[in-house]
Amino acid sequence: MKRLSKDPAVMIKHTWQDYEPYYKELETTELNQDKVEVWLKAWSDLTEVVMEQYFRLNVLQTLDTSDEIIENLFNKFVDETYPKTQTAEQNLRERLLASGIQVDGFDIPLRNMRAEVELFHQDNLPLLSELEKLTSQYDKLIGAQTVQWEGEEVTLSQLSPIAYDENRNKREKAWRLAMDRRLVDREALNKLWVKMLDLRIRIAENLGLPDYRAYVWKAFRRFDYSPQDCKAYHDAIEQVVVPAAKRILTRRRERLGLESVRPWDDLVDTSGKPALKPFKDEQELIQKGSVIFHQVDEQLGLYFDTMIRENLVDLSNRKNKAPGAYSEAFPSQRRPFVFMNAVGVNDDVRTLFHEFGHAFHVFESANLPYYQQMEVPMEFAEVASMAMEYLTEPYLTHDQGGYYDQAEAARSSIEHLEQGILFWPYMAVVDAFQHWVYENPQDAMNPAECDAAWEKQWDRFMKGYDWSGLDEIKKTGWHRKLHIFHVPFYYVEYGLAMMGAVQVWANARQDQQAATAAYRKALALGGTVTLPQLFETAGAKLAFDAGTLQRVVGLMEDVIEELETVL
Repeated sequence: MKRLSKDPAVMIKHTWQDYEPYYKELETTELNQDKVEVWLKAWSDLTEVVMEQYFRLNVLQTLDTSDEIIENLFNKFVDETYPKTQTAEQNLRERLLASGIQVDGFDIPLRNMRAEVELFHQDNLPLLSELEKLTSQYDKLIGAQTVQWEGEEVTLSQLSPIAYDENRNKREKAWRLAMDRRLVDREALNKLWVKMLDLRIRIAENLGLPDYRAYVWKAFRRFDYSPQDCKAYHDAIEQVVVPAAKRILTRRRERLGLESVRPWDDLVDTSGKPALKPFKDEQELIQKGSVIFHQVDEQLGLYFDTMIRENLVDLSNRKNKAPGAYSEAFPSQRRPFVFMNAVGVNDDVRTLFHEFGHAFHVFESANLPYYQQMEVPMEFAEVASMAMEYLTEPYLTHDQGGYYDQAEAARSSIEHLEQGILFWPYMAVVDAFQHWVYENPQDAMNPAECDAAWEKQWDRFMKGYDWSGLDEIKKTGWHRKLHIFHVPFYYVEYGLAMMGAVQVWANARQDQQAATAAYRKALALGGTVTLPQLFETAGAKLAFDAGTLQRVVGLMEDVIEELETVL
C-alpha cells in the first residue's frame, strides 16, 4: 500500500476513502508483543496525518475567515471524514487495550486511551461535528466586528492599542465604541450559546454522565485534581490574590490621579509616558525575538529561526483574520505553527514569547516515537508557554539585542507582573462561572441567568474596578471570553500553569542555565509521565493552596517593588 501523502496541499483534501484502507489494515494485522511496536508506529503515523489535516484546515480557516473554499473543506472534513476516523481510532484503542500488551513509555497514553474509550459514543459524533461548526460561527461573528475610528474601518484588535494611550477621553471613547459594537451581537451570541449548551448537555447524557463537567474532566484527562480542588483554588485566589490585585489598582488610581479605576484605565502606563512601542513592524518583532531566544537557549533560538525560515508563522493583525493567538502542532511534520494578531503594542512581545513557548514544546517532544506520547496535559502545556514569558526577562533591553531601554524594560516587566496578578481573579471568574453553568445547565440555558451568574462572580473577585453605569457590558463579559464558547473549563489551566511558570522563574533568578535545562527536560517528556511529575521535572509543584500561591505572588510583588526603582 502506498504511503499517504504528507504534502499539505494534498493532505487538506483527504477523504475517508483515502484513510479507510490504512485503518482496515491496522484492524486486521496480527497484534502481539513482538509486533506491537511496528503496529503502534503505523497507527501513530496514520493518526498524525489525520490530525494534521484537521489542524491545517483549522489554521487556514483562522487565517481568512471569509475563505469559503476552506470553510467548505473544513465542514466536509468534520462532517464526513473526521467522525469516521474517530470511530476507527476507537476500534484501535479498544483493540490495544483488549490485548493487554504493555509498551515501554506508554503507561500514560494507555491511561488516556481508557478514558477516551469510556467517552466514545457513536451518537455524539454528529453533535461534536455540530459544535465544531458553531465554534466557527462564533469566530466569524467576532472576526467581523469592526468599527469606524478616525475615518477608517478597523477591527476591534486594531483598536486595542488605544487602551494604552495616555489620553483618557480617547481611551474611554475607543473602549465604549468597541463594547457597543460587541453588544450589537448580544442576541446572536446568546442564540449560539443556547445551541452549544444544549449539544453539550446531550453529549453528557448520551454517556450516562452526571453532567458535562464530568465529561470534560475525563476528556481533559484531569486525573490529578478534582472540581473541589478548583473551588479550593478559587478560595485561595480570593484570600491571597484579590488583596494583591487591589493593591495594584490602588497604586494605579493614585498614580493616574483618578477618583476610581474605570475599565479603560487598566492598561495605560502609570508613568505618564507614552505607551510602549517595542517594534515598528513584523520584521523587527521577528529579528529581536530571534536574538532573545538564542540567549535564553541556543537550541530554542534555532527552533525559532527554523519556523521563520519555513514560514510557520502568521503574526500581524488584518481584517477577516480570526481573533486571538495560538500555537498549533503539525504532528506528521513534527512542526508547530504560530498565529498572532500583532499590532505593535507591548502585549505582542509577551504573546510572541508565550506562543513560541508552546512551539518549543512541539520541537522538544518531537523525538518521542508515538503521537499518543506527545499529547501533553493542558496545565503543563501552559507552563511551557508562560515560563517562556519569564525566562526571557533578562534579555529585554537594547544592550541584549531586545526591544527596550532599561526604563522601558522595567515598565514592560512591571506591566507583565501586574497583569499576571490581575489575571488570577479574572481566571477565577471564568472558571467559577463555568462550574455554575454545568452544575445548573437548565438555568444556564437562559442567557439572562448567565448574565447574573457572571456578574456575581465578577463582583466576588474583581475588586478595585469601577463599573458604575456599565451594567450591560459588565454582565455580558462571558460573551467576550472565547474559551467559554470554544473549550468549556479550559481556563483554570492558565492559573495553575502561572504558578508553575513563576516557580520556574524563581529558580532561574538563582540559576538561569539550570532552570532552562530543567524546563527543556520537562518539555521533552511530552505526555509520558503524570502532571505532578511534569511540574516536578521543570522544578515546580502543582498546587491549589493559599501557601504556595502566597509564595508565588509574594515574589511577583517583591520584583515589582525592585523594578520601581529603575523607572
